[in-house]
Formats: sequence, structure tokens, C-alpha cells
Amino acid sequence: MTVRLMGVDIDNYSFEESVSKGIELICSDKVSQVVTINPEMYKEAEQNPEFKKIVDEAEMVIPDGVGVKLALMLNGKNASRIPGIDFAYRLLQECANLGKNVAIVGSKEEVVVKAVENLKNQINGLNIVYYHNGYFDNNEDIYRSLESAKPNLVLVALGSPKQEYFIYNAKNTLHPCLMVGIGGSLDVWSGITKRAPEIYQKLGLEWLYRTVSQPERIKRIFPTLPLFVLKSLTYKEGNYAKR
Repeated sequence: MTVRLMGVDIDNYSFEESVSKGIELICSDKVSQVVTINPEMYKEAEQNPEFKKIVDEAEMVIPDGVGVKLALMLNGKNASRIPGIDFAYRLLQECANLGKNVAIVGSKEEVVVKAVENLKNQINGLNIVYYHNGYFDNNEDIYRSLESAKPNLVLVALGSPKQEYFIYNAKNTLHPCLMVGIGGSLDVWSGITKRAPEIYQKLGLEWLYRTVSQPERIKRIFPTLPLFVLKSLTYKEGNYAKR
């Protein structure tokens, strides 16, 4: 089941349902893509038809940003907010339980190395068969390494929209797997960045905590977030092809 918001179909899953769907895609016979959509991605999709096509063709689109959740509520639609970092971490746990292989691409070398070390210590049986930092000039080199490693789950932390393009262009290249863009999750998993306290997480206010902690994020959040919510109230759905 999907809900439609400003020309985009969003999968209307609970957190547990999203994990079940993720496992299903991990075990499928093709390369699948999960987009954890937020207001900034909506803006990119509005300005860039190629990016919009990537979102439309993704096998799964989940509402990561609180702005998306708020816009849905204000438009009389309900969908659970599914934080991408929690979704990805749970998939790592499920891969460990199922004996599935994992690969991670992105961030600085010291960050990805420490994140991999921490994840292996936290998740018993986690098999990370390949990892690489996000500083490379040729995607094809990374695709070849991933194809050789044959992971079942690939987490890509290149920042949006770069990570979505990287994943989309891998669809006809790699061994069947699920690929998920995870933004800055490696910074948290490595311990470089402290995640918001649980109360902020439960209230959907992680963005506020990060903005206070990192004032440079203000330009990223404002005016994108309030403008996105306001636009959602006046947006008229056209005749778009639905997933």
C-alpha cells in the first residue's frame, strides 16, 4: 500500500513491515533500491527529472524526514516515519541472523573503518565482505569489487543525490542484492557523531538536535523544511505514473 505526496508514491509500512519488505528484497533475484526520502530529496526531484525517475523506479520509498511525515499528516494521510539509520541497522541485524553478506561504501576512510569495526562488535555474526570509503573517481571500479564480493545488502553513504545515482546505475551490473542510501549513518556508527537522545528520536526532532549541535546545518534545513510543508498544502496532484 502506498500514499501519494506531491507526485511521489511512498510505501505506507510500519517499521516492522518495512524491515520484512527489506528482507524480501535482500532475498530476491534482482538488484533493488530503497530511497529514504526527505524534503531535500523532494526538492532535488522537483528540479531534476532524472532524479525523479530514480525515486519513481525505486523498489521501496520510505519517509525518513520528519517533514515528509508532517506533510502527510497535514494532508490527511498517515504513514509511519521510518528513520533510515534505524532501518539500515535492523537490516544488518537480520543479515547476521540469516547468514547474508554485507558491503558498505562511503564516508572518509577512518570513518568507514571504525564504523565497520563497531558494527561487527555490536552485531554477532555480521559478515561484512567488502567496504570502501566514499572517495573514488570511477564507479565502475567499485561496482567490479562489489560484484566480486557478492553482498546481499549494500549500504551506500555518499550523501544525496550522489548515493541514489550510484545505486540506480548499479542495477544492471551487480549480483542480486538490496542497496540502501544511508546518508550520514556511518558518522554515527563510527562514533564520530553523537546521535540525538532517545526523547528527540521518539518525537521526530533529531533534525532540531543536529541543527543545535551543528549550526552550519541551518542553511540546509531552512528554508527547505518549512517551504516543503507549505507547498504540500497547496500542491495539486497530476496524472503521474504510479509504482
